[in-house]
Amino acid sequence: MTDTPTLPFRYRLEAFFVNGLWRLFAALPVDTASNIGAALITRIGPMLKQHRLARRNLEKAFPEKTPEQIGAILHDMWDNLGRSAAEMPSMDRILDPASGRVTVTGQEHLDMLRDDGLPGIMVSGHLANWEISPLAVARQGVPLHLFFRAPNNPLIAPLYDKIRALAKGELLPKGRDGARRALKLLKDGGHLGMLVDQKMNDGIPVPFFGRPAMTAPAAAALALRFKCPIVPTQVVRTGPGRFAVTVHAPLKPDDLLGSHDSQLEIMTRINTLLEDWIRQNPAQWLWVHRRWPD
Repeated sequence: MTDTPTLPFRYRLEAFFVNGLWRLFAALPVDTASNIGAALITRIGPMLKQHRLARRNLEKAFPEKTPEQIGAILHDMWDNLGRSAAEMPSMDRILDPASGRVTVTGQEHLDMLRDDGLPGIMVSGHLANWEISPLAVARQGVPLHLFFRAPNNPLIAPLYDKIRALAKGELLPKGRDGARRALKLLKDGGHLGMLVDQKMNDGIPVPFFGRPAMTAPAAAALALRFKCPIVPTQVVRTGPGRFAVTVHAPLKPDDLLGSHDSQLEIMTRINTLLEDWIRQNPAQWLWVHRRWPD
């Protein structure tokens, strides 16, 4: 027996609508689905409490910007989130090399990651459609094992699991079990994909937009333990269902082993990269997250 019969009715109702929208967007041309998603969420998003949180975050990160500029970024943030949600059912079509929708720069770094005989860690953030970068990397010959947080509603989890399976690796639940499995995979020479830009209460304080932000040190700790590279990977939305993925030069932990606090130094370098990417395209980051203490 399963726990499904005891799930709240709202979970079933939510799953009914999500599955219906999923099928609808999957049936539409990619650009059309993306445009509809943007049109819907730019109307709904500003009515949510997350809108106020995003505004506060933006005002603190960009104190030099006017209220009008902050408002424009907020509108475009919801636009990006709406597109990202509506594009999820079309990942196969978006990633199809024949479509030309995803370009990858930095192939030499992926070749190194694939052929150096070492385990490796790809790090990125919640930018553009953040599901794209690990899937694009996997399509270039580097399967990735991905950490994930299960959605609150288990009835819609299979939809996301199906998409993340395109990374051609294992899906690792956040927590102790996932961490143990990650250690085994790295020991066997595997490659992990990690999003490292969200708040972790029991992490370490690392500068981010001029303020301490509690940051998960796992990427640095694992890289130091296994003496493997960390490869920062950036994704930028260039249009409806179109993306540019840039694989940056690896961070090599051996270069930092003499520092006073190697984990802090590595995560500071990663946060500096993420901040630079966000400043380039501020509307493409997930500002609705409680990244900093109030």
